[in-house]
Amino acid sequence: MEEFRNLGLSENMINALKRKGFTAPTPIQKKIIPIILNEEMDVVGQAQTGTGKTAAFGIPMVERIEDNSKKIQGIVLTPTRELALQVADEINSLKGNKKVKVLPIYGGQPIFEQIKKLRKGVGIVVGTPGRILDLLKRGDLVLNDVSYVVLDEADEMLDMGFINDIEEILRHTNPNKRMLLFSATLPNKIMKLAKKYMGKYKVISAGERNSQLTTNNVEQYHYSVRNSEKFEVLRRVIDNNNDFYGLVFCKTRADVNELTDKLIDKGYNAEGIHGDIAQNQRERILSKFKNKKSNILVATDVAARGIDINNLTHVINYSLPQNPESYVHRIGRTGRAGKKGVAITFVQPDEFRKLKYIEKIAKTNIKRKEPPTIDEIMEGKKYSVMKKVLDIMKSNDYNEDYLQLANILLEENNCGDAKVVIASLLKYIFNNEFKNERNRSNNNRNYKSNKKFYNNRNNGKFKRNNISK
Repeated sequence: MEEFRNLGLSENMINALKRKGFTAPTPIQKKIIPIILNEEMDVVGQAQTGTGKTAAFGIPMVERIEDNSKKIQGIVLTPTRELALQVADEINSLKGNKKVKVLPIYGGQPIFEQIKKLRKGVGIVVGTPGRILDLLKRGDLVLNDVSYVVLDEADEMLDMGFINDIEEILRHTNPNKRMLLFSATLPNKIMKLAKKYMGKYKVISAGERNSQLTTNNVEQYHYSVRNSEKFEVLRRVIDNNNDFYGLVFCKTRADVNELTDKLIDKGYNAEGIHGDIAQNQRERILSKFKNKKSNILVATDVAARGIDINNLTHVINYSLPQNPESYVHRIGRTGRAGKKGVAITFVQPDEFRKLKYIEKIAKTNIKRKEPPTIDEIMEGKKYSVMKKVLDIMKSNDYNEDYLQLANILLEENNCGDAKVVIASLLKYIFNNEFKNERNRSNNNRNYKSNKKFYNNRNNGKFKRNNISK
C-alpha cells in the first residue's frame, strides 16, 4: 500500500482500499490522483473501462469532500443507469468511515423517491443527464455548492445525443468547480467541450499519448465471412471454447432478436438486450448473465453501454462497429484486470475499407484468421473430455458405487476389451455429440480448407475467390 500512501491519501482511505483488496494504484490513478489532490487544474483523462478510472476520480473526490455535509459537493454524469449504479457503488466503497451520502439518480425509478432522498441531504450525486436535468428544472436538485463535476464516458454521452443536456446542467453549477472528463477516445467534439467549459486543464492518458487505444490483454482478429455464413461461424467460435462467456454485438434490435432466437433454438444458453426491453426485464437478463446462468449476451451498442461485467472471455462483433470509438468500447469489456480476452470481428466483403479505418484510428492491428473447423472443434471436445476424466482419476474423486459398476461391466458381463466399455460409456454420457458434429460438418463449409476468401486488389477493393463448397 506504500504507493497509495505516497499519493498523500488519508489512513481512512488506505483502510478502505485495503478492504477492497487494492494493493497498488493503476497507471491512470498514479497520474490523476495527485493532480486532483494537489493542483487546481481540470483534467481530461483518456482511459477505457477497466483501467481503474472510477477510483482515479472517486478517491480524491471523497478525500476532498466535507464530512457530514448535506450539500451536494460532487456530481458524476454517466451515459446509462447501469453505469450510474456501478459508479455510485464504487464511490460508496471508498468512503470508509467518512459520512458522505452517495445517491444514484436515473430514469426508470420513481422520481419522488429520489426527491425525498435529496431533501435529506446528499454529498455526491451520480446520474444520467436526462433525470438530472428533470430534477434541476423542478428545483429539487441544487448544484450551487458543487466542487467537482465528472463527465464519465463522455464520448458515449455525446454519441447518445446528451450534449445539450450536459451543457444545460453545467450552466447550473458553481463556476469555481473543478471539472474532470473521462473518455475512451478523444475526438474533436470532446476537446471542444473541454475548451468551452474547463479552465486550465491537463490531458492525461492511461498509456503513452500516441499508443494504441486498445489493451494488449485482448487478442484481436477478424474473420472474412458472408452474411449467410455468420451464424455458423459464431456457433463454431462458441463450440470451440468450452468456457465461452461473452458479448455478441449486433447492429439493430431486430438483429438481436433474430440471433438470440436462433442461438436458443440450437440449444445455447443465450439472452438478448436492446432498447425496447423494459427495465425490470433488462435487470433480470443482466443478473442472469452476471451470475453465469447464461453465457452468451447478444446486444446492441446502446443497450450494452454501462454494462460492467468482469471475466468475459470473448467479445464478438457479429456486425462491424459503426466507428472506431464503438470498436474500442466494445472490446474494452474483455481482457480486464490483467486477464486475457479475445475480440473477434466478422467482416463482409464490402467492409474491409471500414475495418482498415478502424485499425488506423484505434492504432491497432486486427489480424486475419480462419474460423475453427469442425475437426478442430471435435478435437477440442475430445481433449476436454479426456482432461475431465484424467482429473477425476488423479484426484480419486469417485466412490465405491462407480468402482462396483466398472467391475460388473468388465468382468461379470464378459464385456471384453476395456476400450469398448469406455467408448460405450462416453457415448452414453455425451449422447452422440461427436456424431452430431460430424453430420454438421457434411452440411457446412470447412472454412480452413479454403485459401483466402478475398484478394486485395491494387485499387483497394476486394473480390471473392472461387470457393468450392
